[in-house]
Amino acid sequence: MTTAPDYEQMLRGADLRVTRPRVAVLGAVHALPHADTDAIISAVRADDIGGDVSHQAVYDVLRALTSAGLIRRIQPSGSVSRYEARVGDNHHHLVCRSCGAISDVDCAVGEMPCLTAADDHGFVIDEAEVIYWGTCPDCSARS
Repeated sequence: MTTAPDYEQMLRGADLRVTRPRVAVLGAVHALPHADTDAIISAVRADDIGGDVSHQAVYDVLRALTSAGLIRRIQPSGSVSRYEARVGDNHHHLVCRSCGAISDVDCAVGEMPCLTAADDHGFVIDEAEVIYWGTCPDCSARS
C-alpha cells in the first residue's frame, strides 16, 4: 500500500514541491483508478490531508501531476477526463458501452509501441493509444 510519505517522495522525484493538496490528489488517483475529477475532489475532501481543497486547486494539481508524468489523463470518446496512476507502460483500456466501466489491458503484442502504423508520415512513433469498446461482464449478464 502506498502511503503519504511515498507520494511525497514521488513529488520530490518529479521536482514538484510537496503540498497537502498534491499529496491528497496523488493519493486519490492511486486509490481510484480511472476516476473523474468529481470523484477525485470528493475523495480529497474526505481525506484528512486534503481538507477543504477547492475545485480549482484539484484541477491545477491534476494538470501539474499529469505534466510531470506522475499520473495519466485519459478521455474515452463521450466521457469526461479520467485519471490513473499507471504510467509509462503504454497500456490500453477496455470501456463498457453500457455503464462506462474502464479496465486496464496490457499492450496488445510486441514492444512499445504495440501497433505499427500503416504509414507513419515521417513521425517517430513512441506510443500507441488503443481503446477497446464492448460490454462488461455485469452489463452482459443483465442483457
